[in-house]
Amino acid sequence: MTFRQVYQSLFKHYGPQHWWPADTPFEVMVGAVLTQNTAWSNVERAIVNLKENDCLSAERIIAVPENKLAAWLRPSGYFNIKAKRLRNICRWYIEAGEYDAVKRMDTGQLRKALLLVNGVGPETADDILLYAFERPVFVIDAYTRRLFSRLGMIEKDAGYEHLRATFEESLTKDVKMFNEYHALIVIHAKEVCKKAPLCSMCCLSAHCLSNSG
Repeated sequence: MTFRQVYQSLFKHYGPQHWWPADTPFEVMVGAVLTQNTAWSNVERAIVNLKENDCLSAERIIAVPENKLAAWLRPSGYFNIKAKRLRNICRWYIEAGEYDAVKRMDTGQLRKALLLVNGVGPETADDILLYAFERPVFVIDAYTRRLFSRLGMIEKDAGYEHLRATFEESLTKDVKMFNEYHALIVIHAKEVCKKAPLCSMCCLSAHCLSNSG
C-alpha cells in the first residue's frame, strides 16, 4: 500500500474526525503540552479545571502560583513537570507577541522556536503547528510507529525527523488531510491496532504483516 491508500482506507472506514478537540488555538497549545504521556480524557479534566478557575490564558497561567497550577493539572499526570512546561511555553508565547504575531512566522522559524522551549519536543511542536497554526506538518507518535511498522512501511525505531520527512514527501502537503490522517491513525490504533491487535476487525488487515488471522 501507499501512504495515501492507507489514508483513504481509514477515512472510508471511520469518516472525518473533526480534530483537534479545542475551542481556541491557545487551548490546542495547552492540550499538546498536557497530552504528553497520558490519555486525552485526563487532559480534558485538567483543561476543565483551568477553565473553571479562569486560568486558560497565557497571562493567567504565568500569574497563578505554580503549586496551584500543578494541582489543577493533576488529572493529566506528571502535573508538577507539566506545570513548569506549560509556564515555559506561555512565557515564550507572550514574548513572541501571542497569536497574531506567532501566526505570521513561517513554518520553519516557528518550529525552531517551539523546539527551543524547555519541555517541547518534536511531537508536541508538530501538534501545535498542525492543529493550532494550520501548518502542513505530519505528526509522528507512538500510534503512527505501531501501525506503519506493522504494515511494513516504516522501521519502528527510525528517527522522528526521518519519519516526518517520509510522510511529508509521500503525500501532498495539505493541512486538512494531515489533520484527518493523524486523527484517523489515533482512533484506529486505540480501537483496533492495539498493542495486542484485533486483526479480524482491521480495514487494513489484508496488507498487514502482523495479521494473525
